[in-house]
Amino acid sequence: MSIKLNSGYDMPLVGYGCWKVNKETCADTIYNAIKIGYRLFDAAQDYGNCKEIGQGINRALDEGLVARDELFVTSKLWNSYHDPKNVEKALDKVLSDMQLEYLDLFLIHFPIAFKYVPIEEKYPPGFYCGDGDKIHYEDVPLLDTWKAMEKLTKTSKVKSIGISNFTGALILDLLRGAEIKPAVLQIEHHPYLQQPELIEYVQSQGIAVTAYSSFGPQSFLEMQNAKALGTPTLFEHNTIKEISQKYKKTPAQVLLRWATQRNVAIIPKSNNLDRLLQNLNVNDFDLTKEDFNEIAKLDRNLRFNNPWTWDKIPIFV
Repeated sequence: MSIKLNSGYDMPLVGYGCWKVNKETCADTIYNAIKIGYRLFDAAQDYGNCKEIGQGINRALDEGLVARDELFVTSKLWNSYHDPKNVEKALDKVLSDMQLEYLDLFLIHFPIAFKYVPIEEKYPPGFYCGDGDKIHYEDVPLLDTWKAMEKLTKTSKVKSIGISNFTGALILDLLRGAEIKPAVLQIEHHPYLQQPELIEYVQSQGIAVTAYSSFGPQSFLEMQNAKALGTPTLFEHNTIKEISQKYKKTPAQVLLRWATQRNVAIIPKSNNLDRLLQNLNVNDFDLTKEDFNEIAKLDRNLRFNNPWTWDKIPIFV
């Protein structure tokens, strides 16, 4: 199953998220994911594993397991490269690391412009801005960055462009000046953070939605995220467990189907082959209206990935 993007391309509804996939196992994990049927891979400069992702993809390509045009590879522009003169430079680094000729989708990772850090000084730079652990910013309007993204679509390096972690107000403003609409908005999305109005508006504009952290706090436990540590896991929530038992599915499959049934793409991560298969096969059952109503009651507007915790950056305030 796939979503037809406003750029004319098809994006798989279920993909594999590469955040926190460690370098030691990454290439093999990507290769095995392709082998069992995954076709969408969601990467980012900031994840620091682009080389290994590329190794797994290219191994599969070299062995003829899949053709390049059967894969959908996403990456993201990190905050340090928002200045228009650095956008294509950042893309070229991604393509070089992955040993790919093009990306299927390139997203602005966050609506935040950090001070530029030369690639040869530190890559990926993370929060480093050339001054220890102190974050510095650049006065680069989002529309300027977006215009540079639009130019990339005129090359052979990028098929579609999009945004991530943008709020409705930022999207409204961006659309007023954009020549090319974002093809995709990627957001944190799970029963504790449902954002129904944002999703309704974005989809009404012909922009596809991809959910990350579909399992809620689960993605953030290993990071010792205080909110995640203090929140019951969705896998153990009675509502999710009861629905999973009704359909003889795992709680993870219920959480993923809750998204895909509303045409929201998903990018779950797992290093376990059995769970990889389970996560891929989530579209063979349908939740009822009553199921959706019960899950709707779980919404706490609880966000785990919030730049306010980085440096009091108020994008979600």
